[in-house]
Amino acid sequence: MASIIEFSGPVLVARDIERRGMWSVDGVLTFERPVATPDRVVDGWVLPGFVDAHCHIGLGVGGAVDEATTLAQTQADLAAGTLLIRDAGSPSDTRWVQQRTDLPRLIRSGRHIARSRRYLRGLGHEIEPDQLVETVRKEARDGDGWVKLVGDWIDRGVGDLAASFPAELVKDAIAAAHDEGARVTAHCFAEDTIDDMLDANIDCIEHATGLLPRHIPRLVEQSVPIVPTLVNIATFPEIAAQAAPKFPEYAGHMVRLWERRRERVLEAFEAGVAIYAGTDAGSVIKHGRIADEMRELHDAGLPPWAVLEAACWGARSWLGAEGISEGASADVVLCADDPRLEVATVCDPKHIVLRGRIIR
Repeated sequence: MASIIEFSGPVLVARDIERRGMWSVDGVLTFERPVATPDRVVDGWVLPGFVDAHCHIGLGVGGAVDEATTLAQTQADLAAGTLLIRDAGSPSDTRWVQQRTDLPRLIRSGRHIARSRRYLRGLGHEIEPDQLVETVRKEARDGDGWVKLVGDWIDRGVGDLAASFPAELVKDAIAAAHDEGARVTAHCFAEDTIDDMLDANIDCIEHATGLLPRHIPRLVEQSVPIVPTLVNIATFPEIAAQAAPKFPEYAGHMVRLWERRRERVLEAFEAGVAIYAGTDAGSVIKHGRIADEMRELHDAGLPPWAVLEAACWGARSWLGAEGISEGASADVVLCADDPRLEVATVCDPKHIVLRGRIIR
């Protein structure tokens, strides 16, 4: 006998498309009423499952973590309503997570690609510039259509943020990834790094704290989205305080980037730059904080519908994932109130349904 769930509340298929009458039959969504009586009726405003577009599964403070810790990370994300994760770099082989039907769907990016001795130890491939293109090709083949570059990090010789790799090599590396059928995203804190990445035809910018007015028209023209990870950017003052005695210029730079974080995001949004929600969970940021990131985007000035685009409809479309449609997997979150009017309702979902199974 089929397993049937009836969703009795409004179904938000898209920002401006609201329907009534939807069911999950053996884990598949349908708008046609089943003949059989539902096993369960659940009420609430139905959204596609949340997307964390910058998350690190299998990553801890010192690098790779064991499977038990990885499982706990994914379960924490699931409990918050995150049903699709784009992993933005991990030293762990997390393919086993993709085989578990009781865990969020996962799109892997392989390991970070960073400059030697210019990144957090144990997290990524630390390489010299002449290794960049081939390392990118390898990661493009090994991941799920994404490669993650560390575009900049502190250069202790300079005393401030500096690009990880020469701009011309970055162009070659991104072209190589595209040849392999993969998209490339890059960790970018500094201003000039964004110029280099746009010149190289990057596909996405992570953090984008150095965003300036000159970048915005290019982001729009080249259809390059940003994932601001505001819950992570909130840690910049602490990082600056620790660095200030040895690297005062870097510390001051980090504080300035933090101070205009919300203004930067709002300027990008108002200009038409696509923005997606990502927590940067892993290492110092705890998993399960997608609602916090959504609230941060709202606090930056994005209206509720735009926050939902960033974490639901738009993010799923960008990643090539199903939303709410006939025949789609029943991966949905139900809120007590209309989230298009009140973002806070996403913080405590009434129900979470993954592959037709009621998690909560």
